[in-house]
Amino acid sequence: MLGACSLLATSHACIAPPAAIAGSADLIRLLESKNCRSCKLQDADLVHADLRDADLRQAQLQRANLGQARLDGAQLSGANLTFTSLTGASLRGADLRGARLEGTDLRQADLSGALLDPGALSRSHWQRATGIESVQLSYSELHNAGAEAAQQGRYPEAEQFFGEAIRKEPNAAISWVARGICRIEQGKTALAASDFDYAASLYSAGGEVAQAEQLKQAAEKLSKPEESNSEGGNGAGSKALGGILSAFQFLAPLAMKGIIPLGL
Repeated sequence: MLGACSLLATSHACIAPPAAIAGSADLIRLLESKNCRSCKLQDADLVHADLRDADLRQAQLQRANLGQARLDGAQLSGANLTFTSLTGASLRGADLRGARLEGTDLRQADLSGALLDPGALSRSHWQRATGIESVQLSYSELHNAGAEAAQQGRYPEAEQFFGEAIRKEPNAAISWVARGICRIEQGKTALAASDFDYAASLYSAGGEVAQAEQLKQAAEKLSKPEESNSEGGNGAGSKALGGILSAFQFLAPLAMKGIIPLGL
């Protein structure tokens, strides 16, 4: 981390290399003036830092730790935030247009009013962040957020994400099935049957007859009184689909996302 060797030290044994001196100078400049355009702040430890309205345009912040930092109104356009931790940070009204967000940890961050490029969050970890509008997210981002929530058993949240994904892409049959599975797990069998029926029509229109037939059978099963009165949970979604289609294939993230693992 920056700051390991004091710039004020006089001992030759503690003379930092030029790159470290430049980085430490940038860190001091940032904390004193909050004006640090194009600063080199890779790996900087800025946990809980008060950087409201800071100018960090084009700053190099790769792998920096900005957890719980206050970045409301900060200018971060064009900044390199790859693999940067912004867990729990406040980014209300921050400008993140043009910023690199590959592998960036934005979990539990507040992004209310933040400016983002379309699809900018597709390779970041933004789940459970607040203030993100569905219009800022692509279909695949919404579907994959639903898949992650479902895999963790957060079915009401997953149902909401899949519903928003469907609004983006009404003909995405996989999202209709995924939402239906989540609804079964919550005991919403009538709504799940409706989702499966519609997904079946989409698969049939696409020439995927076997999948369409299986979903029709699942919908019919759920429409029976004894099924519609049963409680969800414990893999009820998988059971309703039977052996031909597996629930896993619908609740797994879409491969197109290509998200970078956190490695935690």
